[in-house]
Amino acid sequence: MPTFQVDPAWPKPLPNNWIMGQASGVAVDADDHVWVIQRPRTLTDDEKAASLDPPRTKCCKPAPPVREFDQAGTVLRSWGGPGQGYDWPENEHGIQVDPKGSVWIAGNGANDGQLLKFTADGRFVMQIGKSGPQTDSRDTSRLGRPANVDFDAANEVDVADGYYNHRIIVFDSETGAFKRMLGAYGRPPTDDKLPAYDPAAAPSQQFANPVHCVKIARDGLVYVCDRTDDRIQVFRKDGSFAKEMFVETKTRADGTVWELALWPDADESFLFNADGANNEVRTLSRATGETLGAFGRNGRGAGQFHWVHNLAVDSKGNVFTTEVDTGKRAQKFLASGNFVLRKRTP
Repeated sequence: MPTFQVDPAWPKPLPNNWIMGQASGVAVDADDHVWVIQRPRTLTDDEKAASLDPPRTKCCKPAPPVREFDQAGTVLRSWGGPGQGYDWPENEHGIQVDPKGSVWIAGNGANDGQLLKFTADGRFVMQIGKSGPQTDSRDTSRLGRPANVDFDAANEVDVADGYYNHRIIVFDSETGAFKRMLGAYGRPPTDDKLPAYDPAAAPSQQFANPVHCVKIARDGLVYVCDRTDDRIQVFRKDGSFAKEMFVETKTRADGTVWELALWPDADESFLFNADGANNEVRTLSRATGETLGAFGRNGRGAGQFHWVHNLAVDSKGNVFTTEVDTGKRAQKFLASGNFVLRKRTP
């Protein structure tokens, strides 16, 4: 079992008089660089006062939405925002880096129905879907306020879709072609109105909103965050249902399963679970879903959380988190313990 200690000096102060808004996504690439997406439009006038006309104070100015950090917390690259040929999200949400180094952006704004694919230096590559009025979970031409994505070796991108739709939908990551989709228990997704989560009721037969994350293990199992139902549903890669696991089932406020990440040992033995309602990060057994450990609590200090929204784990086992609402920050937690991690293949 690893244990974790916050690194209060990470990240380093942002350059260019920048400040970060709600930090809605984090990912780690093959070089252990850390990618954070944030929402400049969530900054208050007081926070971005130096960017106003005329400036009100010496600090600060909104940082670009996407930033790449090294392990020391230094900003390496920054980019993002509206541009030619694509629809930038109304509200930035998830970020992931695929095995080939491309950066994928999702958004959950009112009209967001698209995924964006960029090179690491911010050059636009492809858009799947489009912005505009929302449709429904049967529509394969667009998404419904997608939350995040993950990838497999078959050039597929799985999408947690999302804040409006109730499904996992899969596309070809090179062409954008639709491949398949599924709802809870592997059934066709529906948009039937669901009652509010009740811990005493039978498990819902459909995903609630938001379908907040999807993670693909090396053995092909697909883990889905059904956030407000306090559960993880697990599927085989063909979409057939394998099992479900429940986490802190008495939690009603915004749910417990906000994000998942896999531990980088040979068997990916643990799932790390960000819970923005209870504001902690848990270590779960990937086999059973049992809670084996946790760190963090509600608060503003280093190592505490306010709406911890996403997390990612690097090859050394260190955990990176981001926070939304008024949290507006990224943190690094250093792993320690007597464990053996797998070696990366070249």
